[in-house]
Amino acid sequence: MFRNLTVLILLTALFSGCAIKKLQQSKSAVVIFQTPVFKFYDKGFVNIYEDHINLQVFEVGQLALNLYVYKDKVCQSTFKCLSGKEFNKQYLHPSYKKDFLYNLLSQNKIYHKDRTNNIFIKVKE
Repeated sequence: MFRNLTVLILLTALFSGCAIKKLQQSKSAVVIFQTPVFKFYDKGFVNIYEDHINLQVFEVGQLALNLYVYKDKVCQSTFKCLSGKEFNKQYLHPSYKKDFLYNLLSQNKIYHKDRTNNIFIKVKE
């Protein structure tokens, strides 16, 4: 009886709250991400999901940058999730809107050059 209840609870958790987000689009690309804090220029992927975008950059076959970009926050394995505004303040520029990176990565042509703040972001398929 106890074993059946445990299995039922695990299956319920698996199918309700732990469902895997559906990948809508995946693009391999050359990623240039240069800011005063980040400097990456290598191969990577832009994976678009229902509610977020995952930007991955690999250097010499190793994952160097792994960002989970939502409309209101940005998450990375090396730091907890930051609000979009806080991420911009720390890694881009405080003048950018909270959904700047999400909107940029959602475009077909991903290109942003800000000479004033020394920020260049380009993803080329």
